[in-house]
Amino acid sequence: MDLSEIIPHIEVLIFASEKPLTVLEVVELINNAFGFMEQRVTLEQVETCIAGIKEKYSAEFYPFEVKESGGGLQFLTKTNYYKTVAQLNGDKFLKRLSNAALETLAIIAYKQPITKGEIESIRGVNSDYSVQKLLEKELILISGRNEKLPGHPLLYTTSKNFMDYFGINSPADLPKIREVLAEQLVQGTMMLPQDFATDLEKATEEEKNIQSNIVVDVSGELKQKEEE
Repeated sequence: MDLSEIIPHIEVLIFASEKPLTVLEVVELINNAFGFMEQRVTLEQVETCIAGIKEKYSAEFYPFEVKESGGGLQFLTKTNYYKTVAQLNGDKFLKRLSNAALETLAIIAYKQPITKGEIESIRGVNSDYSVQKLLEKELILISGRNEKLPGHPLLYTTSKNFMDYFGINSPADLPKIREVLAEQLVQGTMMLPQDFATDLEKATEEEKNIQSNIVVDVSGELKQKEEE
């Protein structure tokens, strides 16, 4: 079978699937559909076809594209059309996570697998409710137990739904901590009232030079600054 004949079958599989499809699943599904063929479709052929499909739908006149998200291939609406699609789907596309849930989810994403006790140690507050809500939304899952800790507490990791929710294909696609902090450090110039500016000038040099004792190392991890 020529590649041009395989491409529409791949497109329709991705379009019709209710979940992200992996390349291996695509290969298996196509070979099952054409079981009578003497020469089976290979992984290399499908990968070549998928590269062509991605290039095809990257053209400006298509409002959607094929992307690897949630652990597999999906047809996704391009960013420019988000508001239009949101009108059709209403709250389904407008749901937001609370700040507490986002904090908990971020900790799990970067530290997984992690126990609830470790999450609470980082956040400094009880996280029962946030963890439960994330489990209900299927953004995280229980991956086992930590056999080294007393009581063998449950371990939590992110799920495929998490990757789908944030439009990434694996936890490795998450931004590095140093990249996030760099964006936060970019701030616009703020005009201060005259009285406030005068008070600031009167501040002692010690107050002006106070710095955080937390730094970001070369790998993007947070650590405590060593005393000089």
